[in-house]
Amino acid sequence: MKYGFQTTLADRVEIAGLGVHSAQPARLVIHPADANSGIVFLRTGLPQGRERLIEANWANVTQTSLCTVIGDATGASISTIEHLMAALAGLNIDNALVEIDGPEMPIMDGSSVPFVEAIDQVGVVTQSRRRRFIKVLKTVRVEQGRSRAELRPASSGLHLDVEIDFDTAAIGRQRIAFELEPHRFRHEISRARTFGFVSDVKKLWQAGFALGSSLENSVALDGDSILNPEGLRYSDEFVRHKTLDSIGDLALAGAPIIGSFVAQRPGHTLNRAILAALFADRSAYEVVEGQQRRVFVSTAGSRIAAGASALAPVVD
Repeated sequence: MKYGFQTTLADRVEIAGLGVHSAQPARLVIHPADANSGIVFLRTGLPQGRERLIEANWANVTQTSLCTVIGDATGASISTIEHLMAALAGLNIDNALVEIDGPEMPIMDGSSVPFVEAIDQVGVVTQSRRRRFIKVLKTVRVEQGRSRAELRPASSGLHLDVEIDFDTAAIGRQRIAFELEPHRFRHEISRARTFGFVSDVKKLWQAGFALGSSLENSVALDGDSILNPEGLRYSDEFVRHKTLDSIGDLALAGAPIIGSFVAQRPGHTLNRAILAALFADRSAYEVVEGQQRRVFVSTAGSRIAAGASALAPVVD
């Protein structure tokens, strides 16, 4: 990641599919947006034909159990946004309007690659305004049970060092460390799929969740066995997907982060918590625009609702 100019899509793209939890169809249109717009969701299909704009920002996160959900005070919400947010962040896209006609993003194949391929079809254009970055100035930490995360200062880019540890031979302990940039995201991260255990999915079905989960959009594990006939896309696909989720969640900072994200057993709740910890300490960060620097102040932290377990049973 280097200082430069903001970007957006060269043209709109359309994507349609089913939600992994609701199994309901959703149509997604990603529109180009003006410089300094950021990533904003337009939630359509609300009662009485209403529409709501919801900024893709950590302060608008309302739930982190099983997936990341953003919403507003009217009750409008969009769930499972992390895979699209990871694609936008991984491709260095600063501005986009994401129009969706239902409450849940389409899961597609359980990874970010369908969104990457759709964006690549139209391309990315450079805009006239310089990019803005959130630069980490000192280390912040959060812990939740056996899960922990840190954001540390770095000279440039977003560095990720993620480790997971599952009590099954199919996963075990896995770790990956790299600096985020488009080529690496496309080829090493974007294809990693969400995953879950059959025993947990059955419980979620009974509770009305994961209704759209299948071998077409998830890696399914039964004990130490992987049930997908095609096997894994990467030998360490599980940690790569957890890293993909973290990239998507960290994109809710409101601007690309210059820093190092180090996490053990991360999940959506932990990822949201590390952003909340960063923005709670005004001496821990600054916004850098080109070579200009100014302090970014957030006052919305109190609007965040507490989430559930950092390691969701159904993937993500």
